[in-house]
Amino acid sequence: MAGELKYEGFVPGRHSIDGYGSGGFEFAGMSHRGSILALPSGIHAFAPTSFAEIDDSSLAPLFALPRGAVELILFGCGPALQPVPPALRMKLREAGISCDPMDTGAACQTYNILLGERRLVGAALIATL
Repeated sequence: MAGELKYEGFVPGRHSIDGYGSGGFEFAGMSHRGSILALPSGIHAFAPTSFAEIDDSSLAPLFALPRGAVELILFGCGPALQPVPPALRMKLREAGISCDPMDTGAACQTYNILLGERRLVGAALIATL
């Protein structure tokens, strides 16, 4: 359609998560099917479909940000909390980023609260059914 915006898997800006479940998320007045990576620069479509698939490569947009742009990354692990692998935790620490894993619902809620407090937060959120 003429005049319709197409985002190609990236929506610029800081957006709260308005809804989650059924395999996707709602934010910025739209819905997205699949996982997302929410950063201060915008929300990215995120390829991992399970927490085990999150690695340095999938987090490249996070690591590409200037040091200090994100102080805390929340991991929405899916339906249950899972530990962050030591190598990934170390890479985050070296970049000056703390991490906190939790189930996806809790991560969405925590992200919204911290975003409202204008904290330097990001979230890697695995879509759940």
